[in-house]
Amino acid sequence: MLVSSFALAACSDGGKTEAPSSSSNAGSETPKAAADSKPAEITIMAPLNTSETPPDTIVKELEKLTNTKLTYQFFPADSYEEKLNTTFATGGLPAVTYLKNQATFIQMKSAIRDGQFWEIGPYLKDFPNLSKLKSTTLDNTKVDGKLYTLYRGVDIARQGMIYRKDWADKLGLKPPETTEDLYNMMKAFTEKDPDGNGKNDTIGLTDRNDLIYGAFKTVASWIGVPNNWGEKDGKLQPEFMFPEYIQAMDYFKKLRDEGIINKDFAATSKTDQKKLFTNGTAGIYVGAMTDVESLNKDLVKNVPTAVVDVHSMIAGPTGKYAAWALPGYANVMLFPKSAIKDEAELKKILAFFDKMMTPEVANLVYWGIKDVHYTLVDGQAKKLDKELVEREVKAFTDAAVGDEDTTGRYIGLSDVPAMTKAQKLKIDNLEYAVQDPTAPLESKTYLEKGVQLQEIIKDATYKYMYGNLDKAGFEKAIEDWKSRGGNKIIEEYNAAYKK
Repeated sequence: MLVSSFALAACSDGGKTEAPSSSSNAGSETPKAAADSKPAEITIMAPLNTSETPPDTIVKELEKLTNTKLTYQFFPADSYEEKLNTTFATGGLPAVTYLKNQATFIQMKSAIRDGQFWEIGPYLKDFPNLSKLKSTTLDNTKVDGKLYTLYRGVDIARQGMIYRKDWADKLGLKPPETTEDLYNMMKAFTEKDPDGNGKNDTIGLTDRNDLIYGAFKTVASWIGVPNNWGEKDGKLQPEFMFPEYIQAMDYFKKLRDEGIINKDFAATSKTDQKKLFTNGTAGIYVGAMTDVESLNKDLVKNVPTAVVDVHSMIAGPTGKYAAWALPGYANVMLFPKSAIKDEAELKKILAFFDKMMTPEVANLVYWGIKDVHYTLVDGQAKKLDKELVEREVKAFTDAAVGDEDTTGRYIGLSDVPAMTKAQKLKIDNLEYAVQDPTAPLESKTYLEKGVQLQEIIKDATYKYMYGNLDKAGFEKAIEDWKSRGGNKIIEEYNAAYKK
């Protein structure tokens, strides 16, 4: 059961843990300097992607290593945007405020322009570890050329398919090389009784109500749809104005019409999407390949003989490979002026995040405590108890800063072969990564109306795939998008693109 959206603290003592009387050496401070300095008190608000708030196990260690007194305010990710907006409206944002994703960052840009958050770009040069943050990712998070955020890095091209290899082997199917092969595999998983129980109770693909992180965007990229925006006829245009977008919708409509996908996918949560895979109903899950470890764990509880595998190189009708790429960050954090009174306080907070990027601290918030949560095998971290890591560590992993390579944290070692393969494939995907050309660009109209206007396209896309809208109806929705501000967005992005 999720915690109440009004539960403010991550820790059992209300989110505040007393700092130890002495502090270990962290960053560039000497032990004596760290012990003599007063712990910096920092309150952090972040989304919670686990079922309950973690105990204070990691917080206590984090405070020791960084000489801080920390208060974490975690709120369930499903309702985080609502809580974020409410807290912002009442002027109650804490000193460190994580957003949720790229979309919430875009929504917050007008407030950033209004001067409500600290610009931190000029300070990064003073911090040796923060200076290691990737310039391309930082550029993608700038507002009018200025940096206001730190970011939590993400695998740039991690998307692919997770599938039942035991089903594929039974039916004599190889990993799909094309989207047509993928369709044939999904159809066979639906119609040829891959679980051998003599019942018509399996489907090829499980999906959810998310056109980006669900299956649609990944399959669409294989078909040839650009990443949010692409260049056509010499100018930038949104993805849904490309003919390949219609092809992608037709692909999913066919899956639904033939019962190859869960028919209510537009109303299916991620939790329920995963359950369809882990309870043995669906044979394929399209999304982040690194989800394979958790999916496998739950699947083998229900189907002990199940074998999973991952795959990503799938060509569309043109024969080309493509993998849509994230802008380098999963989340960003802002520093409200309403909560940080002066430059000196801001520098103390930045110093905390500088220490968060040291290997020692980065490993703590990513892997946990050595010999409690993980052990080292040939220099790689292997989880000792995955459920314990999920319960006690994951919330802090999601509130980290930097990347695997910029922090020097350990690479993971999994006892699930498909997870090891997924780690390799996400690197292989980089060769075919398709970037969003508008990621570093600005459109005033998009900031004001983009999220609202996107609902027109989202609604029309689902209606088309459900068979409630034809091509003419979808094109009418595009014209509606254009007339309500879309034409202005196209104009502004192209003006910025040419600079």
